[in-house]
Amino acid sequence: MTKTTKIIVGLSGGVDSSVSAYLLKQQGYDVHGVFMQNWEDDKDSEFCTIKQDSMDAIAIADTIGIDIDIVNFAHEYKERVFQHFLTEYQNGRTPNPDVFCNSEIKFKAFLDYAITQKADYIATGHYVNKVITNNGECLARAIDNNKDQSYFLYRLNQYQISKSIFPLATMTKPEVRQLASKIGLTNALKKDSTGICFIGERPFREFLQQYMPITEGNIITPDGKVIGRHIGLMYYTIGQRKGLGIGGQGEPWFVAQKNLATNELIVVQGHNHPLLLNTEVIANQLTFGQNNKPKEGYYTAKTRYRMQDAKCILTYLSADKIHLQFETPQWAITPGQSVVIYDQHLCLGGGIIM
Repeated sequence: MTKTTKIIVGLSGGVDSSVSAYLLKQQGYDVHGVFMQNWEDDKDSEFCTIKQDSMDAIAIADTIGIDIDIVNFAHEYKERVFQHFLTEYQNGRTPNPDVFCNSEIKFKAFLDYAITQKADYIATGHYVNKVITNNGECLARAIDNNKDQSYFLYRLNQYQISKSIFPLATMTKPEVRQLASKIGLTNALKKDSTGICFIGERPFREFLQQYMPITEGNIITPDGKVIGRHIGLMYYTIGQRKGLGIGGQGEPWFVAQKNLATNELIVVQGHNHPLLLNTEVIANQLTFGQNNKPKEGYYTAKTRYRMQDAKCILTYLSADKIHLQFETPQWAITPGQSVVIYDQHLCLGGGIIM
């Protein structure tokens, strides 16, 4: 890159993307900002933060001294992310909207827009690194293990990775906030965004009920005993403990399985019940960021974001389906979630759990 390199930064109004833009500007690049508006269904509700976030992003751009545009990707978000989100829930699965939000909006719709604006690269505030290997550029873990977001970015392809810059790759979150305070950014202590990607944090069941009807059914034990009622299989996920409406003596109850054919929710007692533990995973919808797929063999993988990597053996069942055999049982493996494969610090890619 040269000092005439044009980089468009996705400014969300949060501290991470703001510091990313500042760092690139300090390095002398031609930096511009874009605030992505991706959700409009309830822009006047108490849960919508778009107005405040956009104002924060504009203020930050002014402080840093860069231009900023507000670009609407609501149509792309609904078609590529939200519809998939609803379909998966209707099929009794538990999707991860952040994964598709990144691959389809932040690193596709936004990247496509940036290219039309003659940008050389896009940049975001994600905590992830990238390195050059014999098979091309590859995502790698960030220095801050507690914030590393490679799990959510595993669906990026080689082109998307090559066109992306991650200025926070070698910084920790405390260092980012400290720098933001030092340079006078007003969002230095702003709370991190949570909840559904671009939709935010809100009462989840009430939100889904706007789009999917309630279909009540029985909550049963593995031997078929009815012990309660559920309000719809889409509102529960494997491993869920709270909100089941069942009690009694003994250990806590957890969701173990869903039977779509009978509309029954199967629950078990105890965190380590055998139905919650599994040593095998089959996944499809594969994405591997490098030019060549990883060879069959030994790797580590994680089936949810906040878990430690676990040793596994990768084998291919077909061109778009893999089998992972874990060395130790994994807890609450959930259809619809992502399994992401690592080779030490490299994030190779992964797929959707079947």
